[in-house]
Amino acid sequence: MTHRQIPFAFAALAGLALLGACGSGDAPAAPVDAEVAATPLANGLTAAETVDARQAHLKAVGKAFKTISDGLKESEPDMAAIQSAAASVPAETAGMADWFPEGSGPASGVKTDALPVIWETRADFDSKIADFKAAATTLGTVAQAGDIAAITEAFKATGATCKACHQTYRADD
Repeated sequence: MTHRQIPFAFAALAGLALLGACGSGDAPAAPVDAEVAATPLANGLTAAETVDARQAHLKAVGKAFKTISDGLKESEPDMAAIQSAAASVPAETAGMADWFPEGSGPASGVKTDALPVIWETRADFDSKIADFKAAATTLGTVAQAGDIAAITEAFKATGATCKACHQTYRADD
């Protein structure tokens, strides 16, 4: 490199550093160690695969909740849609406790809203999952009976269990 090229190279590197610092406003992810990222967790998946699967299940639950919520707001609710959505929630969350193995939190370097406190207070977290699953099962059962008032109450109770967990264990809520 010639003496004249050094300032240009320095300016280019500084520009790249500034571009790299730009982002979507999210907190930077933890550095990803390629070996750690490729290591299977207790569930046999990598941290990235685990977080992707977890998020896919939770998005399906969110979609079911939206279907139920929207249906309950209608003057003539689509009972079949509500019943199908309510039945999908306990089925979709059958293995929920296994979605959060050690090593699938933010320290893995994978973008996740799951907070480290999940693994620090695992017994409480598992208790919240059990509460949610019980409420979701009740919602599914009540929905099959077709009583809108009962479905509304079971839906509120299930939503409250979601909120109880999200308040402590999920970022961005």
